[in-house]
Amino acid sequence: MSPSSLLPILVLYYSRHGATRKLAELIAQGIESVPGCEARLRTVPAVSTLTEATAPEIPASGAPYVELSDLEECAGLALGSPTRFGNMAAPMKYFIDGSSAQWLSGALAGKPACVFTSTGSLHGGQESTLLSMMLPLLHHGMLILGLPYAEPALMSTRSGGSPYGATHWSGPTGRQDITEDTRALTIALGKRLANAARKLRTE
Repeated sequence: MSPSSLLPILVLYYSRHGATRKLAELIAQGIESVPGCEARLRTVPAVSTLTEATAPEIPASGAPYVELSDLEECAGLALGSPTRFGNMAAPMKYFIDGSSAQWLSGALAGKPACVFTSTGSLHGGQESTLLSMMLPLLHHGMLILGLPYAEPALMSTRSGGSPYGATHWSGPTGRQDITEDTRALTIALGKRLANAARKLRTE
């Protein structure tokens, strides 16, 4: 299959210290394990209280900044953010708030989506953050996928993981390694998203 015929699955994330970025890369790994699918990793710039502040056009490291056209072109979406008081981070919310034109045109309607998050504390609001990211996706008409308990690690994990999406406990310093359970669940979520996108595209 030529690169141009691959289904593009957008993995859109914001990461301050790198933990959410690592989850995004595992989601992408799961997506690209499905034949015919390609992960498109994108991030969002930080926001500033200074109105004069602007971000460079290209990030210093990691994925390129997302463009609204990425939403229009994708066959599915994985949305990831660290937790901010039980909610998605402001940079991600700021980008989503600017997607009204795509909402009006129905650009994302009927496409599959999933969510993922990382938190510094074990009970830091992982599930409420996942739910906060689902809300705008539902308004866009997307089909939300979670993690089924058919994934054995979901019953045994002590490091994160939720039926609402993939999660990681990064610890107070943000340096706690991703466990094997979290790794398996995150890759499984990416794979599930890609399989759903394939099935929906062929219907």
